[in-house]
Amino acid sequence: MEDPKKAEARLAQEKRITETLSKIRKVIMVLSGKGGVGKSSIAANIAVGLAERGKKVGLMDIDLHGPSIPRTLGLTGMRPEIADDKVVPVRYSDNLKVLSMENFLDTSERAVIWRGPLKLAAIRQFFADVDWGELDYLIVDSPPGTGDEPLTVAQTLWGTSAIVVTTPQEISVADVRKSITFCRTVGLDVIGLIENMSGYVCPHCNKESELFGIGGGERLAMEMNVKFLGRIPFDPDFVKSTDSGKPFIKNYPDRAAAKALLSIIDEIAKMLPTKAG
Repeated sequence: MEDPKKAEARLAQEKRITETLSKIRKVIMVLSGKGGVGKSSIAANIAVGLAERGKKVGLMDIDLHGPSIPRTLGLTGMRPEIADDKVVPVRYSDNLKVLSMENFLDTSERAVIWRGPLKLAAIRQFFADVDWGELDYLIVDSPPGTGDEPLTVAQTLWGTSAIVVTTPQEISVADVRKSITFCRTVGLDVIGLIENMSGYVCPHCNKESELFGIGGGERLAMEMNVKFLGRIPFDPDFVKSTDSGKPFIKNYPDRAAAKALLSIIDEIAKMLPTKAG
């Protein structure tokens, strides 16, 4: 039998989570079955792109062991404030708030060594004890795989949708196939699949080559009956831009990869009707 004090604390936390969710119109988790597919960079660029379209956006990094969102957006070392017993996310812009485990660590080199129950508790606190305010979108960057972190989000945040990211190679596609199955098993609506690093468009001659292959993600989307959101060609400056803390879509808006990303962001922005009044 559950201890009465623990039961009371759990119910109080559930109430705070419900209050937080009541102010968020859509939660989208970005995930992949494999690391190294550019998932976090895409999540960050989606959040920035939606914010630049006038949407109120939150970006939450639940990769507790390898948080990278602050570095991706040039927010490394910034600490969230505390107001009225709530954590206030770090501001990237007027329309974009960001929170990551890295914001709470003394140094970016410090390792987080936690087992499942601690990770579950930390993620739930990101919703119960954080003042996200009114949001159109909360973008959740999940670590690779189908472990504790995405499972906790699926079980905690009713109505969460998912965007799945893959590269064209079969080794990535095979893992991402499992991610889609995971989403369906736990009740996450998969709103689309993105094929990243899909070919390479030379910035000088605009000729396209199959650097890492093309089409694996699109074929998987057809096979699994998932909407294909688009393919993003490989661009070496995407990595440089991310490492420098500047979103690629703002740094290189005329590149083929940025145009592909912006098109995907346009699709996501259409998912919510404009608020009346």
